[in-house]
Amino acid sequence: MARVVLVTGVSDYLGARVAAALQDHPEVERVIGVDSTAPEHSLGRAEFVRTDLRDGSVAAAVRDSGADTVLHLRLAVADGRGREAENGVLGTMQVLAACQRSSTVRRLVVRSTAAVHSCVPEDPPAGAVPARSRRAARARLREVTEAAKAERYVRGLARRRPDLSIAVLRLTDLMGPSVESPFTQYLERRLVPVLRGHDPRLQFLHEDDGVEVIRRMALVDRAGVFDVAAPGAIPLSQCLRRTGRSVALPMPESGLRVLGSLAGRRKLDYSPERLRQWGTPRPLDCAEVQRALGWSPTYTSQEAFDSYVAGCAVSSPRRRRRPQRSA
Repeated sequence: MARVVLVTGVSDYLGARVAAALQDHPEVERVIGVDSTAPEHSLGRAEFVRTDLRDGSVAAAVRDSGADTVLHLRLAVADGRGREAENGVLGTMQVLAACQRSSTVRRLVVRSTAAVHSCVPEDPPAGAVPARSRRAARARLREVTEAAKAERYVRGLARRRPDLSIAVLRLTDLMGPSVESPFTQYLERRLVPVLRGHDPRLQFLHEDDGVEVIRRMALVDRAGVFDVAAPGAIPLSQCLRRTGRSVALPMPESGLRVLGSLAGRRKLDYSPERLRQWGTPRPLDCAEVQRALGWSPTYTSQEAFDSYVAGCAVSSPRRRRRPQRSA
């Protein structure tokens, strides 16, 4: 049966590419892209519907489209600003409510972030950590805790609508020639603050593999939570060497906190919590998503990062692409 697919978040590069990629599949009859701002990237033949979180237009888009498949790609917000994180959860709540009321939706795929594995508790034990440090950690990891909160809402929908087939994809940081994210902004500085004595190992996912795993998951009936990352990991120190333009600036935790507060106006985050969040204490186990889809990433983490470096070499010194949400 021909599918009608609704994709949220098409103003971002990843969402636009997913919407365009789905159109060529023989099972897909129609694709509707939804977002609060018009996309800068081509949607191909997909229709675009503008929505607003302050009214019922998200629910109307799901209802009027008659979609049987919904891809919600704007769960995680990577820049950490409180208002945007709140809007990300609000948007997720509206999409989930629309799916719950829909008589046509049968498949839901939600994009999340692998960073939820490092999510700090919302309420650490009293006295375990100074109150000021607890508040700072929660503020700097807001997008991670908001993603975890949104995942709880997804689990609630699964309990209320057991007939829905729901998959959550926890993607690690996207990397590639078209990606601009908090991590790439961090790398593109001449002096890059690093935590003294800490060289985290990083896993990535090439942007092409990110598009493909979402496209494939949309068209199968597999439910669950799936980690998605490319094989291998790269130390942060090696990433800095590979860029060929960044110099590491080792600092103690106190220095990083001061620098992070000074850089806050420019939406940069040099907190120890952020650097630890980017690290991979152990490689993500992606065997489950590979079994579900019969698919493996085309690029390793190192190859994904090398494609980003190659893209930087041919782009202008100050890249002006619209950031992807790749937390």
